[in-house]
Amino acid sequence: MTAPTQTTLSIATRRRSFAHLAPLLRRRGGWIVLLFVAGVANAGAGLVGPWAIGRLVDELPAGAGADVVWTSAIAVAIAGIVMAVGTWIGAWALAHVAMPVVAELRTQVVESALSLESQRVEKTGTGDLVSRVADDSRKISEAAAQVLPLVVESLLVVIVSAAGLAAIDWRLGIVGLAALPMYWLTLRWYLPRSEPIYKQERAAFGRRAGRLLGGLTGAKTLRAYRAEAGELRRIDSASGEARDLSIDVFRFLTRAFGRNNRAEAVVLSLLLITGFVLVWFGESTAGAVTTAALVFHRLFNPIGALVGLFDQIQSAGASLTRMVGVIDEATTSPRRPIDPGTADPALVLEDLWFTYDEDPNSSNHVLTGVSLRIDPGEVVAVVGTTGAGKSTLARIAAGLSAPTRGRAALVFGGAASAGKPSQDLTALPETVLREHIAMVAQEVHTFSGTLRDNVALPVPEAGDDQVRSALEEVGAGWVSTLPAGLDTEIGDGGTRLTAVQEQTIALARLALADPDFAILDEATAEAGSAGAHVLEQSARAALGSRGALVVAHRLSQAETADRVLVMEHGRVIEEGTHDELVAAGGRYAELWAAWSA
Repeated sequence: MTAPTQTTLSIATRRRSFAHLAPLLRRRGGWIVLLFVAGVANAGAGLVGPWAIGRLVDELPAGAGADVVWTSAIAVAIAGIVMAVGTWIGAWALAHVAMPVVAELRTQVVESALSLESQRVEKTGTGDLVSRVADDSRKISEAAAQVLPLVVESLLVVIVSAAGLAAIDWRLGIVGLAALPMYWLTLRWYLPRSEPIYKQERAAFGRRAGRLLGGLTGAKTLRAYRAEAGELRRIDSASGEARDLSIDVFRFLTRAFGRNNRAEAVVLSLLLITGFVLVWFGESTAGAVTTAALVFHRLFNPIGALVGLFDQIQSAGASLTRMVGVIDEATTSPRRPIDPGTADPALVLEDLWFTYDEDPNSSNHVLTGVSLRIDPGEVVAVVGTTGAGKSTLARIAAGLSAPTRGRAALVFGGAASAGKPSQDLTALPETVLREHIAMVAQEVHTFSGTLRDNVALPVPEAGDDQVRSALEEVGAGWVSTLPAGLDTEIGDGGTRLTAVQEQTIALARLALADPDFAILDEATAEAGSAGAHVLEQSARAALGSRGALVVAHRLSQAETADRVLVMEHGRVIEEGTHDELVAAGGRYAELWAAWSA
């Protein structure tokens, strides 16, 4: 039995994630040293206040004068200045450590996400990837800006204060050590339970993002079928799951706080009792005990902060493992076979079966045993009702989806397939695949930038003459009316283009890329009746002499194709030229009669 498809991208181990961060941190070693020095000075200055109070407790009852008060006050003032400067320097150094590391990590994740194979993204869904690039990246940024400074400060305060407590009186220091096993037990209870629950929470956020994204992008389809209520229930279910997990996380954190507070109350009580005994027998002074109690009490906030922030630390850690998982998946994918490089391949689809269910043996197939061969320069049109499987066939032919069963391949070296070198589309590196096959879908995205940058997207090194030639090839005469020609800013915030103009840009990209095969999935549907004729001419010009699979939403596109496939319920029910199918009087003839009328 075939293993179920992995529905999420990889998640790195915690060790692997921190190993990935290590070289990024080593490049900023000087700032880390400065951060440590400033933190130690800041934490040490914080001990001056408890020391000054303890001194006053011992010396004032013994008859000391105002000079003791003044020197203590001056010491506290100087310590305050040191703490202020140390805090500022520490924040400055931390910003130079954390912000560049987070920025570099985010860049790596985005670059890795863009380099992932199309089939992999199709299998996992865009929601998981969007959640990692957006939500997890935001979580790491927030942790670096808000959580990390408090964690670093708290750790240094705990270490320095513990050393100061031992220096006041080693016996009181030993009593203070009683807190360690209690805190350790809290962490032992907390840590093994926290990581799974935070990973579940982040995964639930990813599923929620996927549902929301799917609902927003498919809003037109949902309205067309009056299926909004069902999709809203699914979105509500995903949101409810994320909400319930967040509540469980809060409840879990509250229990951790309770254990922490219990440790503080027990140890502070032991410290005061021990101090009372030492003072009673003359082994210590009231001032020393007061100082020790204040130093230990000073630990409450940083230790509480460490435990209180641990949920955010763990959540950020879970986000880090998901982000590094994207980087690892993009960089450690197995090497694929090299393209044979022979010109004029044929596109061969053999016995294709496809299901969106995780179980490959599901009976709910979108495609059932579809076979097709497109020779160099041949244009094949696919027609059929909505839900017939046309777009799924187009995505498999473009190498964007892998068939559940069957094979989609490029066959090199002549008309006959037997014995000829071939490559499965899913086995070709993405860059090589796009040299042979390009797809233009119904929905086109125009990026913020110049018209030149938008057209040159598949060939960034293309010059102005090449870009103009591609636009002229698809009949984009409207470019001459733009205020700055190729330098006109389009997309969000730029010059608004019509649906026909945006689709023309997509066809110009195809002409510039010049692949062996073009896959057009209702690429002229957005033009409406008014612009359909213009776009159909542009599409024919963009195809040129290359082979093509055209999912036709208008039968006038099928009329000019070399061959027509008629699909119903995932199967090819008719195949032939336009004239042959009209003469046969079958399903295509019925569609043509309705279209002609």
